[in-house]
Amino acid sequence: MSEYFYIGIANKAAVCFPLRKLQPNVDTRQKQLAAWCSLVLSYCRHQKLYTLDVLEAQESPVFNNKKIERKLSVEAIQVVFEELRKKGNLEWLDKNKSRCLIMWRRPEEWGKLIYQWVSKNGMVNSVFTLYELANGDDTEKEEFHGLEDWMLLRSLQALQAEGKAEIITMDDGKGVKFF
Repeated sequence: MSEYFYIGIANKAAVCFPLRKLQPNVDTRQKQLAAWCSLVLSYCRHQKLYTLDVLEAQESPVFNNKKIERKLSVEAIQVVFEELRKKGNLEWLDKNKSRCLIMWRRPEEWGKLIYQWVSKNGMVNSVFTLYELANGDDTEKEEFHGLEDWMLLRSLQALQAEGKAEIITMDDGKGVKFF
């Protein structure tokens, strides 16, 4: 029987997951990986994390239960991360697979949220710098406020592909015009 740990996420909901090792049975392992993926994405969303280091992740409460002195191995974490990559929620930043971009919300989903805000506030046909959009006073209460540049750019590229925005070059960097 695997050991379990509890972690509080958003609203202090307790979540319980196997900690010691990945299960050998294919069906059980798939369910376990799905649970790990869900937990990792929930944790990253709650902490607003967009990049992860595998060794640092191993020390996080997601993979390390200090009370019982148990943590998931780096190899097992990489298996979980590889599953997230297959689902489109992660991209490796290096060949060693030690650092990654984590996408708890995909660029298309961020783009949709941004465009809804633009439309709701009557700002279609307006131009914004990327900084204004992600860090401006007007967006302070929005979920996309503080979005890292790489994800913001991908989100805007998704909107551009839909014909809802155009990424433009400005004197002080990049900007976007919404249609």
